Amino acid sequence: MKRSTALAVSVTLAVSSGVVGFTADHAHAQRTVTISVLHGDDRPQATIWYRFRDIVEDELPGEYNFRIVTNAALGGERETAEGVRLGSIQGGMSTLANMSSWLPEAQVFDMPYVFEDASHINAVVQGDVGQSILEGLADEGFRALGYVIYGARHLISTQPIREPADVQGMPMRVIESPLHMGLWEHLGANATPVPIPEAYGAMETGVVEAMDFTKTGYESFRLYEVAPYFSLTGHIWSLGVLYFSDDFWQSLPDDHQSVFEEAAHSVITLFNEETEVEHEESIARTEEQGATIIEIDREQWESAIRPFWEEFADNVGGLELIEEIAETR
Repeated sequence: MKRSTALAVSVTLAVSSGVVGFTADHAHAQRTVTISVLHGDDRPQATIWYRFRDIVEDELPGEYNFRIVTNAALGGERETAEGVRLGSIQGGMSTLANMSSWLPEAQVFDMPYVFEDASHINAVVQGDVGQSILEGLADEGFRALGYVIYGARHLISTQPIREPADVQGMPMRVIESPLHMGLWEHLGANATPVPIPEAYGAMETGVVEAMDFTKTGYESFRLYEVAPYFSLTGHIWSLGVLYFSDDFWQSLPDDHQSVFEEAAHSVITLFNEETEVEHEESIARTEEQGATIIEIDREQWESAIRPFWEEFADNVGGLELIEEIAETR
């Protein structure tokens, strides 16, 4: 009787600890790692996590069970980050704009027209400024293993936008970030924070009439159906991080951390390469679906936006830092 009771208790403890295999000889504890993904299974934001899972399984067979939850089923970026901090989610990807809620300095990479292209971005994030942001995120509970490049953000809208004056008075969906809100208010728009899973509905019902997004995001969320105009402003390069809960990270043995780091480096490189190609393919497909692509005068937009650098500089480390990033090659 005592032996049966002890066995039952052992099984109960094994299940509650995430054990997936149990025999009379031994139990093997397999840790469940819940990953939140905003996009569908076929998008790079999801496929890199499947690749990450496979790399870890190859190196550490049977140690981890990756539960990859797609289509924003666990919420948007903010909800995912909050879940990571609470421990209900172990990892995800996020824009730095979202992370700025916890680390305001991260907004410096979202300054408009501060980056020229992907090589410019890589030169900056691999330097001291990029490292300091990663360290700051760790202090806030997010162990970021590297930077992802989502691509340049452009304007999408329910009516054509060609000049900065066209956004004046327009209700505009923005990321819940002081920089993003400040930028569009600087240009006269009525900035309205809306989580990305709710953006389609907000556009469809007229709550907002414009927003900025990447080319791939425009297609992935089918926003061309409710906002058929796509203005090629390229005003902000959307950067993000692949990250885990710092508590989860600290619980990993050193050799497991090394495997996770190597997996992250591999999938981030793949993501950045695939995404660069996918942008042009995505925008072409949306054009086939009826989207109207609008060319803009970049110099006109830069002239209208550049004063915002001085206006917001104190929030991100000063104008000198912004100019240093802009000039880094």
